[in-house]
Amino acid sequence: MRAARALLRWSAKELAKAAGIGVATVSRAEVEDGATSLTSANLTAIRRSLETAGIEFISENGGGVGVRFKRSTP
Repeated sequence: MRAARALLRWSAKELAKAAGIGVATVSRAEVEDGATSLTSANLTAIRRSLETAGIEFISENGGGVGVRFKRSTP
């Protein structure tokens, strides 16, 4: 999540606003190691807001999970 925010140059407050959740929720999610205690609704809201802003989530493919900007379609 932090890597996605960094790509977008968003603060935690900006992500929280885009996702319609509290900034404390974003902060809590970013400090947890491993499984998160966030509700699935909050996780979905965060993911959708980042994807809408142009982020693509990369699944484990031997090089680890990550994020990148979506490719533009001509």
